[in-house]
Amino acid sequence: MKQLTFSAKTLYSLFNALVPSIGNVIVDANVGFPYITAIDSLFSEGIEMPPLSKETVWKEVMPRLFKVIAGGADVLRFEIPKPMERDKLFWFKDEEFARQTLAGLNPYSIKLVKEWPLKSELDPEIYGPPESAITSELLEAEIGGITRVEKAIRERKLFILDYHDLLLPFVSKVRELEGTTLYGSRTLFFLTPEGTLRPLAIELTRPQMDGKPQWKQVFTPNYHSTGCWLWRLAKAHVLAHDSGFHQLVSHWLRTHCVTEPYIIATNRQLSVMHPIFRLLHPHFRYTMEINALARESLINADGIIETSFSPGKYCMEICSAAYDKLWRFDREALPNDLISRGMAIEDLTAPHGLNLTIEDYPFANDGLYLWDAIEQWVRDYVNHYYPESGLVASDAELQAWWTEIRTVGHADKKDEPWWPELKTRHNLIDIITTIIWVTSGHHAAVNFGQYPYAGYFPNRPTIARAKMPTEDPTDEEWKSFLEKPEAVLLATFPSKLQATRVMAVLNVLSNHSPDEEYIGEEIEQAWADDPIIKAAFEKFSGRLKMLEGIIDERNANPKLLNRHGAGIVPYELLKPFSKPGVTGKGVPNSISI
Repeated sequence: MKQLTFSAKTLYSLFNALVPSIGNVIVDANVGFPYITAIDSLFSEGIEMPPLSKETVWKEVMPRLFKVIAGGADVLRFEIPKPMERDKLFWFKDEEFARQTLAGLNPYSIKLVKEWPLKSELDPEIYGPPESAITSELLEAEIGGITRVEKAIRERKLFILDYHDLLLPFVSKVRELEGTTLYGSRTLFFLTPEGTLRPLAIELTRPQMDGKPQWKQVFTPNYHSTGCWLWRLAKAHVLAHDSGFHQLVSHWLRTHCVTEPYIIATNRQLSVMHPIFRLLHPHFRYTMEINALARESLINADGIIETSFSPGKYCMEICSAAYDKLWRFDREALPNDLISRGMAIEDLTAPHGLNLTIEDYPFANDGLYLWDAIEQWVRDYVNHYYPESGLVASDAELQAWWTEIRTVGHADKKDEPWWPELKTRHNLIDIITTIIWVTSGHHAAVNFGQYPYAGYFPNRPTIARAKMPTEDPTDEEWKSFLEKPEAVLLATFPSKLQATRVMAVLNVLSNHSPDEEYIGEEIEQAWADDPIIKAAFEKFSGRLKMLEGIIDERNANPKLLNRHGAGIVPYELLKPFSKPGVTGKGVPNSISI
């Protein structure tokens, strides 16, 4: 234990002491919350915890989770997340649901609609008709006559969260598990003249299964009580899909997981004296250690993820399917990612070389500035050590490093045509910038906002435990929904045990440890010894300090409605620097938690 970093020690205590203790206190794993206001008791009254052995360090490393009450008992009492502190009803609002696709915990999923009508690419013989039930007429009625669908697509104003084809093949298997359900889903948004997104429709689909035909239904924002509650329930399902995708793909797969081959190849193929080893090393500290702990207690069989997220024991299988269908190294670069999702168009005359489809896209606005700062630092560094491009191609260690990453670390994709070559300085700069971005900016954007945005779980439920009341209901089920729709929503939300465990984990994952190392903050000794590299690093550090001020200015700008407004939490996930115990801001060098 003494050899573990603070972050690893915290996770070890969390997984091996606190999480099991919660299970001992909340004995019934399936009991939910009796009413929505009962959820607030986790923040006001807390949960009285049993005494633990003196050897554990849980209270030392997680003091913010515990309060001592009269009599000396320990109480697990959660801090109120910042969005809830500013607006208790934030989770209920459609405008916040839409805004968080651009400035929330998972800004990597929203895409531009480029083709119409929407159609699945899955085999109709297995999954049923591929055509979407979302029609032009339905969307135009929701838009309110402002424009036609074809025109909205031409003008790049229609956007989608699309979890249809990724999740639909797992619906039948997941529904065999107890206490969970699943759909394929599509959610459409319209870009308003004010530059904000407005949700238009949610489509939930169950494939043909168990002798039943395919079931699909479209839900829209409604002005009738029954329609309103169905819309809220449909949102809960979509949020569970988005929470799973965020945790399994945007976070675990695209940062923690894919970085391992970079780390292993760097240690195998590059001498510790090699300039590229020295450049990358700060971005690889602690990641293998943290990943090992995650495999042991977080993503393991029957672990926290499998028992608390909708796909259950199929979580890692979905992660693998996403790697197979979606992951590409070239699209891990932020500009390429934005272009591939239709969220930007290349324009060399524009700032950062891109025109954003949605001008006020806080993640992209701040991320592109950070990307450019990293790229310029890498460019200065590489050009110093490789004054001629030919030196890159003739560097045997460097070539062996890139070959191992492609052909061994990512062996399943070694023959893909999109892998960049490593022949020139430009190639090397692009590759290194991408790797550093993944371990710093990308990870910070999807990690340190977890408790602020998902700590109040109705905003981002991790699981939907019950099917929609309109899917083949019995008379009794429909009657129960009409009589008490709130009870149906609470039965759909995570159980008390699932919610409490996840909240405890997210609270720890979102915090910066006392030994955190922020990007551009401290110079490595090897860089300080070279005056040219030292000057380049100081320029890099200066740009990051400028980014701090730029983000503050943007958050104070009343014209930027996706990051400024009544009750809205400022977007600070890509502010480079932070302090221990602070959530929602700070970009560490590496994936250290």
